Amino acid sequence: MRAGMATMLFNLESLTPEPLMDLLAPVKAVGWVTGVFGAEKSFAANPIIGSPRLNRLGLHRRRVATAAAMAARRRRAMAEGIPAEDREAFDRDGFVIKRDYLPADIFARLRREVFSDPLPAREMRQGQTVTRMIPLGPDIAARLPTARAVIANPVLRRLTGYVAGRAGEPHAFIQTVIAEPAAGPGAGGRDPQTAMHADTFHSTAKYWLFLHDVGEEDGPFIYLPGSHRLTPERLEWEYEQSLTARDAGRHHHSLGSFRATPAQAKALGYGAPKRVAVPGNTLVVADTYGFHSRAPSDRPTVRTEIHGNLRRNPFAPWNGLDIQAAPGVRGRQVDLYLAYADWRSRRSGKPPLWRDVGAVKADGPASI
Repeated sequence: MRAGMATMLFNLESLTPEPLMDLLAPVKAVGWVTGVFGAEKSFAANPIIGSPRLNRLGLHRRRVATAAAMAARRRRAMAEGIPAEDREAFDRDGFVIKRDYLPADIFARLRREVFSDPLPAREMRQGQTVTRMIPLGPDIAARLPTARAVIANPVLRRLTGYVAGRAGEPHAFIQTVIAEPAAGPGAGGRDPQTAMHADTFHSTAKYWLFLHDVGEEDGPFIYLPGSHRLTPERLEWEYEQSLTARDAGRHHHSLGSFRATPAQAKALGYGAPKRVAVPGNTLVVADTYGFHSRAPSDRPTVRTEIHGNLRRNPFAPWNGLDIQAAPGVRGRQVDLYLAYADWRSRRSGKPPLWRDVGAVKADGPASI
């Protein structure tokens, strides 16, 4: 893979003159090249990844195929630690659903902890949906011992690593999704999460331990079963998208989170999407390389979950050995990310994506 990519990368004719004229171009170029061999996905931000010329030569196709092969290899090394029924469900569908995940008394205790007191939170609005995030860093986790035990559970960590195709340190937080259909389209446009999409070009994992019942009308998670597998048809589709993604005019598509229309999904051979309407105390773990979305809700809804995600460099051959497990970093990944985002916001003068709303109840009304 590396030799083939390197040949492509030295063909710089596809780069626009603006970045090459930049005095920092040599420094930027190192970052662009490094990104190609890592998890970077943006066709808009990285002129190498976004180059139509290099992608016609097969750059994106090579990245996707190599990442899938490496994930399969790492999963084989992890398979022994995963229950057979979970492996079968994942291999078939791309997600695992575990109802009655916690004993009833522990689940009740978890809900009491999460919903009792206001906690430091951030909020992000996407159209008619507000997402609230309460990071579970060491200070907050110490106040929520049941939540801390849930996210530290080795069974959950092993399953998350298997689904992600690489073991490591998940980012965990309390997440509340607040649907406000009365806000109307003027609230910031359509919620991009309601479009069927893949998060990136390689396997990643997200999990949700739902603290509320999620009904059919409550904006449930939707997944196209089997779309986590890299078929020849999917690889060809990835190639076709890579040729125009940089200039597609669709923000998230250009950032490397490809959107698929219902017609495209059907042409790729996928069946009907599955709406994951489940009772509280259900754990869902999904590979978000598979096509998924959040169903729009026509009524005001609030749902809270323990949420985690795991996304690492897809090209490394090993599991574990995650720098995010280092002392001072482990458990603080979300806090560190938010601190960096706040710093960038102050420098640029632009408001941060995740706004600090102070201490609020996890299931309280939106603040933004």
